[in-house]
Amino acid sequence: MDAGATTATGLRSAAAPRNQPLSIRATRAPDTERADEASMVEPVSPTGRLMDSFYIVVTIGLGTPVNVPACRAGVEAQLARHPRFCSIQQVTDGSEDGNPHWVPATVNLDDHIVIPGLDPAAVAADPDRAVEDYVASLSTLPMDRSRPLWEFHVLDFPTSEAASTVALRVHHSLGDGMALLTLLIACTRSAADPARLPAMPPPPAREGPIYARARPPASAGFRALAAWLWSYAVLAWHTVADVVAFVDRHGPVRDADTRKLICLRSVLLVNLRPPASLQVAATIFGRMIAHTTISFSNMVRPGEQVEFCGHPVAFLAPSVYGPPEALTVHYQSYNNTIKVILAVDEAHFACNDAIGIADSEVPAAVKYSG
Repeated sequence: MDAGATTATGLRSAAAPRNQPLSIRATRAPDTERADEASMVEPVSPTGRLMDSFYIVVTIGLGTPVNVPACRAGVEAQLARHPRFCSIQQVTDGSEDGNPHWVPATVNLDDHIVIPGLDPAAVAADPDRAVEDYVASLSTLPMDRSRPLWEFHVLDFPTSEAASTVALRVHHSLGDGMALLTLLIACTRSAADPARLPAMPPPPAREGPIYARARPPASAGFRALAAWLWSYAVLAWHTVADVVAFVDRHGPVRDADTRKLICLRSVLLVNLRPPASLQVAATIFGRMIAHTTISFSNMVRPGEQVEFCGHPVAFLAPSVYGPPEALTVHYQSYNNTIKVILAVDEAHFACNDAIGIADSEVPAAVKYSG
């Protein structure tokens, strides 16, 4: 994989307001109530309710200036027709448990496609910083809960990486990062053949756990059995060595200047079993992320260069704000480039410090800029 670039978005999660679902009593005529019940009472998922203050922002660099009518038509024909992108959260008469449900709503694209009026002098002086600052500012702006929780922001000026930039901001209840990136990729087309969907990366050739090796038959002899046992011994040795190296490097240390104990904790989310209840899940999830300093995530990618609404895509940069972690690191591979995106809570980290931390964590093959 070729070298990539880092984008430090500086999203300020601590400043993001927490908006609650609307409490709206929806009334319907008795003869239509049963017919509409299936569409009116689909509940917001427990994960969506747990992550009520979480938002996903996907920054997309384009290879040409934005053709707003073409983008508008593409968004209207694809994203805006998805059930979650044309629904709002409401507490209705059918909500016996008092939890919000998804209710179909009319989408007015003028409410969702945003063309901000930025300072021309600031854009001309440093367009890269203008994009970074604008994307960061989204974390301080609330979303209107009376309409579907997504926005499409258009920044139609060139930067060092793209001829123009668009940013999709979506509430986490509409889907997690993997689902939304998959949906976004499904809305693109192959740059080599715009008539077809983009190819996806091939699945891994192996099956089962990476460490699984079939035991050789007795007829293979002692050497084959010894080699099989030795492979597990090597795996165990490297596992212990990696753990010791990690603890030695990332364990509690004392800063020579401040004499304070410093401890960084990172987390990789893996769901192993269904929770007993939403309250139990909320308690476990809340305590876990509240005691986590850094989280890491990698996102799905197309297997080739793609176009979005007729615009060649130069880069993809997904991120998130709302979690209490001081630093969230996303890895996005696209078009033979790995991009590392940082979402920084500036109450705890300066962006330059966060880039320094990420620089020590990613492989040396990945280069940084910005």
